[in-house]
Amino acid sequence: MAQTREARSDRQPQLLHLVFGGDLEDIEGIRFTDLNDVDIVGVFPNYASAFDAWKSKAQATVDNARRRYFIVHLHRLLDPETDGQPDASGR
Repeated sequence: MAQTREARSDRQPQLLHLVFGGDLEDIEGIRFTDLNDVDIVGVFPNYASAFDAWKSKAQATVDNARRRYFIVHLHRLLDPETDGQPDASGR
């Protein structure tokens, strides 16, 4: 059954975040050694859940100095008017 417009407006906005990572050529840069091996962890509806996923992956690979994970604020790319406005977590 379709939700009414009123019911949809009560939900929190989706502030999409992408978590991904991989092996870097240099630990001081952000150039990946092989783009085919980039690990796309997923897209998350808010910063808090993206941070949890990022932290889990980062901690699991702590022994590999060249492997880094990143969080991208997709909502800021999709809607530039939100740039500079914090999401629900203040980021």
